[in-house]
Amino acid sequence: QVQLVESGGGLVQPGGSLRLSCAASGGFFSIYDMGWYRQAPGKQRDLVATITEGGRTNYADSVKGRFTISRDNAKNTMYLQMDNLKPEDTAVYYCNALISGYSDYGPKDYWGQGTQVTVSS
Repeated sequence: QVQLVESGGGLVQPGGSLRLSCAASGGFFSIYDMGWYRQAPGKQRDLVATITEGGRTNYADSVKGRFTISRDNAKNTMYLQMDNLKPEDTAVYYCNALISGYSDYGPKDYWGQGTQVTVSS
């Protein structure tokens, strides 16, 4: 059973930094595109950043220049380095990955359980 597990969330003051991690485990052949999404209370889930298997990245305008997405394919892990955090970055952050699991009939979208990021003084 494929699982994505996020870690690294927490409470940070404005201007501070956090690093999120998302580790994939279980039986699978390949991990393709990966990404981070976030959902603030009462709002829809929005894309933060994505990264292809080859390392090509894409960012939401609101985080460009402040957040950096990366991945370590050998460790089946994705990261989100968040710098110069703002109160409006407060949300639950979810990782997402397109994975071909042993029990899947093709690539399938998987989601982590989410990790809370709170930016407040």
